[in-house]
Amino acid sequence: MLFCADPLRPRSPDAHFAREAEAVAAFDGTVALVDHDALLRGDAAAAVRRVPEGLGPAWYRGWMIPSARYAQLEEALHGRGAALVVTAEEYRRAHEFPGWYEIFVDVTPASVWLPTRPGVPPTPAALAAATAAIGGGPGIVKDYVKSRKHEWDEACYIPNLFDVAALHAVVSTFVERQEEDLAGGVVLRRFEPYLRRPGHADEIRVWWFDGAPMLVTAHPDAPGEVGAPDLTRIAPPVARLGCQLVTTDLALRADGRWRVVEVGDGQVSDLPRETDPSLLLERLVRSDDPIA
Repeated sequence: MLFCADPLRPRSPDAHFAREAEAVAAFDGTVALVDHDALLRGDAAAAVRRVPEGLGPAWYRGWMIPSARYAQLEEALHGRGAALVVTAEEYRRAHEFPGWYEIFVDVTPASVWLPTRPGVPPTPAALAAATAAIGGGPGIVKDYVKSRKHEWDEACYIPNLFDVAALHAVVSTFVERQEEDLAGGVVLRRFEPYLRRPGHADEIRVWWFDGAPMLVTAHPDAPGEVGAPDLTRIAPPVARLGCQLVTTDLALRADGRWRVVEVGDGQVSDLPRETDPSLLLERLVRSDDPIA
């Protein structure tokens, strides 16, 4: 299991993942460390310097990695006799919005995306042409990986997707505040009203292994009871995605249907602090042949 190293104590796992590293060791798994900062700088060789030679197949558990940097990590590890269980192609498919949207289109809000570079918002004309495909009404903006929902009114929510001036203003603010972290481009999504149930998590996270649900938690940002979601319509697209460890963030729509808010690669999906990490990590450490 590859964890991010603590930037101040490079021989130790990052404090955020310390409990997970202890759980891996308790299951007689091998813990190795990756320099996440070096990887983000583009120095993959330095990032894997502490990974033992001949490690073999390995999972990654750590902070998000841009897809291009993940591919560099895969290559650098290969040179040291290690192989990521989740390939770079699989990581991109689950981690970035364009990789999973068409597969989940029936269970997630209607969306469009426009590739762009950091600091360069799409023009009003490009945004107007894009929204024509999903209609007017309220929407949100995000990039291929994340939103800025903590800045709801300024950089996330759009009251009417057909109000081009307001749409461009919110999208421009989003792009500006993402700075160099803008991933891939701009995604526009129809806003759907979700139920708010006292005592229950607003969003739940389902962890899937080989296409089957193995763990249901609250979303780390939305604590509360999770209950037993109806996964009847969610399971088929998860299986079609074809990735071994996947998370789906779900919310209950006002009509009683569970909807997919986000899909993610499970290696970089966070566990709530109240969740016992062994519930996830025992399955990964003891999987018989993770590369098969």
